[in-house]
Amino acid sequence: MKKISILGSTGSIGTQTLDIVTHHPEQFQVIGLATGNNIALLAQQIRQFRPEIVAIRDESRLEDLKTLIADLDYRPIVLAGESGVIEVARYGDAESVVTGIVGCAGLLPTIAAIEAGKDIALANKETLIAGGPVVLPLIEKHGVKLLPADSEHSAIFQCLQGVPEGGLRKIILTASGGAFRDLPVEKLSQVTVADALKHPNWSMGKKITIDSATLMNKGLEVIEAHYLFGVDYHSIEIVIHPQSIIHSLIELQDTSVLAQLGWPDMRLPLLYALSWPDRIYTDWERLDLVKAGNLTFKEPDHDKYPCMGLAYAAGRSGGAMPAVLNAANEQAVALFLAERIGFLDIPRVIERVCERFTTKNTKQPTLEDILEADRWARGEVLQISEKVFG
Repeated sequence: MKKISILGSTGSIGTQTLDIVTHHPEQFQVIGLATGNNIALLAQQIRQFRPEIVAIRDESRLEDLKTLIADLDYRPIVLAGESGVIEVARYGDAESVVTGIVGCAGLLPTIAAIEAGKDIALANKETLIAGGPVVLPLIEKHGVKLLPADSEHSAIFQCLQGVPEGGLRKIILTASGGAFRDLPVEKLSQVTVADALKHPNWSMGKKITIDSATLMNKGLEVIEAHYLFGVDYHSIEIVIHPQSIIHSLIELQDTSVLAQLGWPDMRLPLLYALSWPDRIYTDWERLDLVKAGNLTFKEPDHDKYPCMGLAYAAGRSGGAMPAVLNAANEQAVALFLAERIGFLDIPRVIERVCERFTTKNTKQPTLEDILEADRWARGEVLQISEKVFG
């Protein structure tokens, strides 16, 4: 039985991971749970899975959480704040930590887990996008495994099993195209937050759904793939695949192309990250190619998806620039969700922030450099939005 802790337990990744635990209690035991502020759901999870330690990032909800679980017949350790989440990440004899916290907030807890010798089931893109120059050396130093738990990078990882060193030529990331894949670019100025949140294939959190609509999610995945698989940016390609059946592909040196297929279901990559190198039987719906029907592909429209180009440029700049890109995107998306800027303003604001950072970038940033770049970029977004958008 593998012992696991989950960061972001009440979000999409966390709840789907716990669904796996529910259906495979003989395979997994939950040691720790951490979340942002959803104390009602966290209290339910504590009752069902009986973890040894839990944390709520929002310190103002700590006493309310304690009240909700006061009648339990056991006493888990209950913590609050970022320090509490970090403690859950490194606590006890958990072998693997699922990092489902959205955004750069997941970086420090993930580093704490690595330093404690935990394997990482990585569902938080920002850990590598912002912190890659720091995280990868730590992975090597502490001898832990970093296993991708999002659908695209899991697909690549699965396809790479058995491929000899030097056999990989190109990575092909598939993208659904998001909520506006069939909308003419000239109509994007009129879209609303509600429109952008209507993802055609996947059920995800708000921030990730907006990233899918701008295709920033795929740009960020390009940077993540660069760090995960050691592939140059010119060898990472994005294609629009509306059906979301092929989750990504690799091209080998002899021109063979391998793909991983399945229904759009995040539980599959999560399960593989937790069970690798084993395969665990499930009773989930099996892929029926006849039912899936036609599988189509097209080149992404760079005019419709300028965030994609911004991500490639930030990745090639290296250093702390991807951290700036990521932080600027997070802050811009938050402003859009609050209806303070328009949809097309997201890439415009990000581009301005990245342009302002070029003279401050260093190729070998420390963790402090990355965290400072993150703070600086968020502040720049707020300043720009106040000046330009009032």
